[in-house]
Amino acid sequence: MSDFFDPLPLAQSLIRCASVTPSDAGAQRVLADALETLGFTVHRLRYGEIENLFARRGGDGPHICFAGHTDVVPVGAANWRADPFGGEVRDGVLYGRGACDMKGAIAAFVAGAAQHLAAGGGKGSISFLITGDEEGPAVDGTVKVLEWMRANDQVPDFCLVGEPTCPVRLGDMVKIGRRGSVNMQIEVHGKQGHVAYPRRADNPVHRLIEALTALTAAPVDAGTEWFEPSTLQVTSIDVGNTATNVIPASARAALNIRFNDGHSGASLTEWVRATLARYAERFDLTASISGESFVTKPGPLVDILRSAIRGATGIDPKLDTGGGTSDARFIANYCPVAEFGLVGATMHQVDECVPVAELRGLATIYRDVIAAFLA
Repeated sequence: MSDFFDPLPLAQSLIRCASVTPSDAGAQRVLADALETLGFTVHRLRYGEIENLFARRGGDGPHICFAGHTDVVPVGAANWRADPFGGEVRDGVLYGRGACDMKGAIAAFVAGAAQHLAAGGGKGSISFLITGDEEGPAVDGTVKVLEWMRANDQVPDFCLVGEPTCPVRLGDMVKIGRRGSVNMQIEVHGKQGHVAYPRRADNPVHRLIEALTALTAAPVDAGTEWFEPSTLQVTSIDVGNTATNVIPASARAALNIRFNDGHSGASLTEWVRATLARYAERFDLTASISGESFVTKPGPLVDILRSAIRGATGIDPKLDTGGGTSDARFIANYCPVAEFGLVGATMHQVDECVPVAELRGLATIYRDVIAAFLA
């Protein structure tokens, strides 16, 4: 068990697996071996081409789950100062794709769990929900594992996601929620005609522009207690017209809305539909909801996390709901969830890295969270 007290060796082993979504490259096996050594019962769960696992140790009593992902984004075309899958430590800093997002946090949680167990912690249970599909479509990963957990009576009382949440220093931010996200595709239909005779045509471009102007003329809302104002961004306008003297038959646009807990993906879709109907008689609208907004409001569960962070770092973390989406959006449908991990300054960048001292500090915080939750 003492082999896992230090998160560095496991983080290096995970980084050395080139697990660019959807490839696993052995990362899940590395993690499963470590957890089995610590006495966890590991369930390897493959859906489609995605490798996932759920592991649990303990039985009756409180159940805390750690969630994360072993898949990483591509290394990119730029040159790295170190092998992106080498797990090299230089001047006290660990380099490699996934060091920050989020193989480092996975190793830190294993270390925190090992330290807790070695201290005699036996009450309650600790589990891991680890996917290989967070950086990809997120179809055959956390969503499917959560369904399996519900079917097998494995839903935890609280889940901590190890995404990199800290902007500047370890401990300065906890994510207690995330905005929702909905993408929409719009096609407005008109009547094709000659530009010299506009009365014989119906220009869909004009109608689409009027509708988009109405949608963007004012903020979607003013924000809510824990969320900033929702934002609507037009991401594409396309006609595909190669002629200069033809009014096109249709015009298309795409938009994204990042929304707070004052809305749902469905309610925003209906708002856009009603706005379009004021300017166009014929149109098609399709919406894809990446996730609904959620928030775990401050209370005993969040207080445990904040107290552990203060004890280890002396920092009282800011509670935040900003940023993009994460797999926490799926977990929120099953149990309270919060996110806390490393400083995210280098995630997805060339020379992604984490100071080894920060990695070990995160393990200490995770250990103290487990101890307090299972006390």
